[in-house]
Amino acid sequence: MLIISAPSGAGKTSLAKALVDTLDHTELSVSHTTRAPRPGEQDGRDYFFVDRQTFKSMIDAGQFLEYAMVFDHYYGTAKKAIEEKIAAGQTVILDIDWQGARSVRQQIPGVRSVFILPPSRQVLEGRLQSRGQDSDEVIARRMRDAVEQMRHYAEFDQVIINDEFDDALADLGKIALGQNGAIRPNTLNMEALLDQ
Repeated sequence: MLIISAPSGAGKTSLAKALVDTLDHTELSVSHTTRAPRPGEQDGRDYFFVDRQTFKSMIDAGQFLEYAMVFDHYYGTAKKAIEEKIAAGQTVILDIDWQGARSVRQQIPGVRSVFILPPSRQVLEGRLQSRGQDSDEVIARRMRDAVEQMRHYAEFDQVIINDEFDDALADLGKIALGQNGAIRPNTLNMEALLDQ
């Protein structure tokens, strides 16, 4: 199992999907969420889209390995799906936020984790704007939240700077294969990235 976390817009989901496409016996965990599907997203492929009541019932039944509230919506990883994939011999990639990652690490000591960072706040904001799906107000909120999320990078085993997608993907692949020493060094100025 490998946890991949990042602030919104850092490229976490794109990298996770590309990793699954390049490595054998690797599957991306599909999370449950209470948010509405974005254009092009499919139920069961990108997320399991459920209403709040269903999600809360799943919480009460202890069905989640982890769950968190992010941008006013619940997100969670169902235990059963993960257990089935692992039993089938798959390496499971968890595309989750830092809160979920913390919860999984508490339940499964030794699980590997990676935090994806943008090369700068300006690049991150540009990526969020280029999506064309959020208002300026929502982007400003996502940027504030991103800084808070990035403050947790040191909780992760590895940090990858997503400055060039192919390089970041190569680093992620090496980590997934246990070749941690072969990744590019982190030369990012964290103070500049985290300074509000």
